Amino acid sequence: MSRIEKAIEIATRKRNKAEPAIPPPISSPVEPEGVGQGVRPSSPEVTIQYNNPYLITANQQNSPASEQYRKLKSLIVKLSQMGELDRAMMVTSPIAGEGKTLTSLNLAITMAQEFDHTVLLIEADVRKPSVLKYLGLESQAGLTDCVLDGLDVSEVLIKTGIGSLSILPSGRKVANPVELFSSNRMDAIMNEIKQRYQDRYIIVDTTPLLPFAEPQYIANLVGAVLLVVREGLTTPEKLKRSLEILKNNNLLGIVSNGVSRVNSLQGYYGYYGYNQD
Repeated sequence: MSRIEKAIEIATRKRNKAEPAIPPPISSPVEPEGVGQGVRPSSPEVTIQYNNPYLITANQQNSPASEQYRKLKSLIVKLSQMGELDRAMMVTSPIAGEGKTLTSLNLAITMAQEFDHTVLLIEADVRKPSVLKYLGLESQAGLTDCVLDGLDVSEVLIKTGIGSLSILPSGRKVANPVELFSSNRMDAIMNEIKQRYQDRYIIVDTTPLLPFAEPQYIANLVGAVLLVVREGLTTPEKLKRSLEILKNNNLLGIVSNGVSRVNSLQGYYGYYGYNQD
């Protein structure tokens, strides 16, 4: 899927001349009608112009990159119809910076644009959540609040206005994400989501696989895993270690993002620096 990253790279060059890659959550007092902060479950569907150039499948549906995501979507739908998937999948990467969140978002958007598919994207990267940032949205509660406080999932869902796509935000920060995702409550919530929304495709965006343990627990709660790697960044050793970790899980495939420029990650934890303030 190197053409996806090529299209994103072109968009990036244009965007870097004008504005940051990830727009801040909308907070202006003159925001568009229907847009609000701290979107709660009882709120009507949010209507926003998603002009972030990274959201290729929302803004450039006829582009070669969008076509590649449609091919990936077709494969997933086919496998689920054959009974090889339970419509719930996890998207992760060996380390940070390989494009797992953008892959999750663009795949979710592509699937939600079809009339027959409803999609729930779960923001399970609670260390450094960015799904809502890409969409220019905010939320005061989410997945962690469902686990810790017993909130019902339906109370914190956000309808994006992009096809039939809903988001389960990450929620408030927690001191130890591993304990959260390894808990019986998390297990129960994932089973509840799959049972309650049996007609939905569920995509779970997680933390990177090698530096953090959470994806290993989530992988056991979903039907398949999609591994995102980046050319020039993912070394053979990191890929081998990732595949070893996932050897007992249903690895759907590997998405390869090919780029010519690689940014320094300053180590695993440098990018995913975690503060609770």
